[in-house]
Amino acid sequence: MDTKQKHRIYSISLASVYPHYVTKVEKKARSQSELEEVICWLTGHNPETLQRELVNKTNLEDFFAQAPHMNPSRSLITGVVCGIRVEDIEEPLMREIRYMDKLVDELAKGKAMEKILRTQKLSATTQAPVPHS
Repeated sequence: MDTKQKHRIYSISLASVYPHYVTKVEKKARSQSELEEVICWLTGHNPETLQRELVNKTNLEDFFAQAPHMNPSRSLITGVVCGIRVEDIEEPLMREIRYMDKLVDELAKGKAMEKILRTQKLSATTQAPVPHS
């Protein structure tokens, strides 16, 4: 039996935090569809499957465990959320949750979608952005 207790955030439903995300991004003139795009990019969901998770009130632990395809580029997400550097979070599920929080923060701060979704490729020699082909 595992004596280590799970963090209570794991049992919170995505549906309970989602409206807060929507409010946060809409206050900064971003849209709910942009929010969906960010969450879908992270988890591999599409708008329909994301909506199903919201309707089913899927908790965050199950939402991430059952995600269709976690984006491998999510490891490029860095920075501070709730006073903690996301790249330093050791517990995998907490790191996934904080990745999502960080993406929502970036969206709300007006960052370009291309940067939020980490679509710029860096050249190995110059570390400068490489134009898309």
